[in-house]
Amino acid sequence: MWIVRLALKRPYTFVVLALLIVVLGATSIRQMRTDIFPEIDIPVVTVIWTYKGMETSEVERRITTYSEYAITSNVTDIKRVESQTLNGVAVIKIHFHPGVDIGTALSQVTSSVQSIRALMPPGIQPPVVVRFNASSVPILQIGLSSDTMSEEAVYDYGLYILRTQLSTVQGLTMPTPYGGRERQVMVDLDPQLLQAKGLSPKEVADAIKRL
Repeated sequence: MWIVRLALKRPYTFVVLALLIVVLGATSIRQMRTDIFPEIDIPVVTVIWTYKGMETSEVERRITTYSEYAITSNVTDIKRVESQTLNGVAVIKIHFHPGVDIGTALSQVTSSVQSIRALMPPGIQPPVVVRFNASSVPILQIGLSSDTMSEEAVYDYGLYILRTQLSTVQGLTMPTPYGGRERQVMVDLDPQLLQAKGLSPKEVADAIKRL
């Protein structure tokens, strides 16, 4: 009750304080940054290896396990390592201790995976190394299926038609479809016949791409 008695004794002081709170509150609201996904410092780095056509067991043995060993041997301040191996894909998630310099951790992980690339299966693509961010978490997943179209046709529809239409949405980032079968063309070339017609293998490949 003392605050009530104080307010009755000094009404003008409380009126001024109330007005000050209103003015400062309105100013803070106008200057406050608004974001659907506020920036959250999560010390996690993800490494993604891709090698199309390799079975899950081979990916785990030749890529995932070796990458985990190399990363844990050369990167400091690691809290734990999580891995997921799929057909042709290896995803390694490195969790760091709170307060770590994520820039230094990211550079250490990048240099570690690049140094072991020469010991990986021949022809493997450089890994994708990304820092985990709340805004990069998928918020929607779309599954495609068809009773009349083949797996290759469904994959092409998702990649070239659906993805193209959705890419025009402002602020949307959409990766390539996962799963299904990609369309592949295999051609057996006769070197003597190519030489007789004055063609090169590159010209044949370019002609197929234009189909």
